[in-house]
Amino acid sequence: MQDTENILTATRNWINNVVIGCNFCPFAAREIRRNSVHFELASATDPDQVLEQYHQLLQQMDENPAIETAFLILPEGFSDFIYYLDLVEMAEELIEDEDYEGIYQVASFHPDYLFAGSDTLDPANYTNRSPYPMLHLLREESIEKALEHYPGDPDEIPERNIRFAREKGLAYMKTLFNSGL
Repeated sequence: MQDTENILTATRNWINNVVIGCNFCPFAAREIRRNSVHFELASATDPDQVLEQYHQLLQQMDENPAIETAFLILPEGFSDFIYYLDLVEMAEELIEDEDYEGIYQVASFHPDYLFAGSDTLDPANYTNRSPYPMLHLLREESIEKALEHYPGDPDEIPERNIRFAREKGLAYMKTLFNSGL
């Protein structure tokens, strides 16, 4: 397995340079400043074992409200994007099966993220590309509270992000993405 500290550093750099730097998530900077983001590396590559760790992470968030959001980073075993999407689907099903629907939601990030119907060279894919595959857990109640204070229309955030990435272009997004790796 790759060096844990390097993986965590690359992930934090990506959040700071891309997610916060491009304002892809207008709520991320606050949580990074508050140190309320939990980072954890998957200890397995088997989907069932990863889902067990994911379930434990959900329980940990239940027990610790100071964890606002969490990233389960998958440095090994999920480099194939389609295989990774199967894991995302299972993670969403686990939320439903364990009665976490409406409490938590999962967001997906992957180095080869590709929006359905988009070209691999579309800079917009970089809005969901990360240095490693990961499952990002968010508290739905916190999202709702943050949106109450958001000055714009939150439904426009994804379109704004896509527009930004396309205006900046592929070379810019690649350079920015690679800057912290």
